[in-house]
Amino acid sequence: MRGVVIDTNIVLDMWVFDDPRSRPLNQALQSGDVHWWASAEMREELLRVLAYPHLLARQALRGINALDVLAQFDQHAHSVSSAERAPYVCNDADDQKFIDLAVAQQATLISKDKEVLRMKNRLARLGVVVLPVWVPPV
Repeated sequence: MRGVVIDTNIVLDMWVFDDPRSRPLNQALQSGDVHWWASAEMREELLRVLAYPHLLARQALRGINALDVLAQFDQHAHSVSSAERAPYVCNDADDQKFIDLAVAQQATLISKDKEVLRMKNRLARLGVVVLPVWVPPV
C-alpha cells in the first residue's frame, strides 16, 4: 500500500467542509486502505488554521470543533518526524513541509494548492505523484 501526504486544505475539505470530492479519501482512511504520513508540524498548522474565523463559523454550522477534527487527524495520521528539505523548493513556504515529507516517504501528495500542482512534473522525477483529489486504485 502506497502512503499519502495530505495537505491541510484537503483535511479541511474532509472534516470541516464535507466536500463530496474528499469522501473517497475519507472512506479510505476510515477503512485503513490508505496509509497517511504526517508530521507534528502539519498537525500544528491544522490547529492554527482551524481557529480562523470563517472556519470556526463552518465548524459551528456542522456541530464540530477543532478538537473533533484533531481527533480524526490523530486517529488516522501516522506521525513521523519532519523530513529533510527536498531537492525542489516550493514558492509557498507553507507547502514545503508536505513536499519534503512526500519525497522522503515516496508518498502520493494530495494537494489542490496551485504552487504544489505547478511542481507536479518535477516531483514526479523524485517518485512523488501529486493529485488534487484522491482517486481509489482500480
